Amino acid sequence: MDIQRIQPGPRLSRAVIHNGVAWLAGITAPDRSQDIRGQLAQVFDRLEQHLQDAGSDRTRLLSALVVLKDPARDFAALNELWEAWIPAGQAPARATIQAGLAAPDILVEIIVTAAVAPGAAP
Repeated sequence: MDIQRIQPGPRLSRAVIHNGVAWLAGITAPDRSQDIRGQLAQVFDRLEQHLQDAGSDRTRLLSALVVLKDPARDFAALNELWEAWIPAGQAPARATIQAGLAAPDILVEIIVTAAVAPGAAP
């Protein structure tokens, strides 16, 4: 099976699909003036769109890596919004880490891997 790259650029592709699995690049909020709740809402919206572009959706998530700038402050809000966003019984494997992100106003970045729906043509 061929490797398919969605929105390829010089440094990264928005998603890479191979053998029925889609790997999405890290997603951050475009409007970084918002607090963690506002940034997470934007990230979830962007994840939905990129999953759709890859022929998948949030019910098909396999794994997620959540990177928080300040887990002590934002972990509870992350979990609350995450549990509302993930369909019941469909939670992926997930890890959450703390890291300095690419810019000081980025509070969260999420990276996911998802199964592509059978017959989906991104």
